[in-house]
Amino acid sequence: MPVFVSLSNSFLKCTAFMAALSTLVLAPVAVQAAERPDFTGAWTTYRGNGGAGAFSAPSGQLKLTTDAEKARQDFISVTEGTNHGAGNSCVGGGMPSSMLGSGGYPMEIIQRPEQLFVIYEAHNEIRRIYIGDEAGEPEEFFPERNGYSTAHWEGDRLVVETTRLKTQVDSRYPHSNQATIREEYYFDTPLPDGTRVLAADMIMTDPLWLEEPFVTTKRWQAMSDYHVLTYECTEPLWLDEMEELYEAADLEMVQE
Repeated sequence: MPVFVSLSNSFLKCTAFMAALSTLVLAPVAVQAAERPDFTGAWTTYRGNGGAGAFSAPSGQLKLTTDAEKARQDFISVTEGTNHGAGNSCVGGGMPSSMLGSGGYPMEIIQRPEQLFVIYEAHNEIRRIYIGDEAGEPEEFFPERNGYSTAHWEGDRLVVETTRLKTQVDSRYPHSNQATIREEYYFDTPLPDGTRVLAADMIMTDPLWLEEPFVTTKRWQAMSDYHVLTYECTEPLWLDEMEELYEAADLEMVQE
């Protein structure tokens, strides 16, 4: 019996020691996770300076290479004076337009430890930003207008790297498929009334189409009691087509 009691006491002491050790080991991780900001919420263009605040950049213009300028002018020559355009065809802006502008429409962020969902109300554009181990190899994914975004935390900043972009001339920010975009998301100084301000410092580099990196900062302010709404762009086009079909068949169209 004395031996049993001794072993039991030793076991309890060992258990208590391991529990205390695990607390010490996990404490820094828990503190680090707690310090990471949560960007979840609905956001609209920053108006703290009295202006639209869509973006701030050197001269507001990209410094395009000769090849890029020719591609841009060719696009303008075939679309100028017409109704043809990405937006009119219900095509989203793609990066970096979706982040820098989105036509002034709001956006919503849903944050999880392994992934950020950024939902731009304009054209229902969705960006998926994969964090840490969740990020795969970009080369394994098809190029997209918004590219493929991976991220990691540097203190209280989320650093996002976007590659796998398509060549775009139908954008305010034309770029080749060799462009890469780096963003740093962080909370900036709140407005006087306490409204949260989200900021993103952005650098776009492109060895083919940019003479120098395009550097800018985008700011948003939080929206209370707002949910991003559905942006239905293609349905009116389909309804117009249906109306023509019904008229040609001399039938009454009842669909709204």
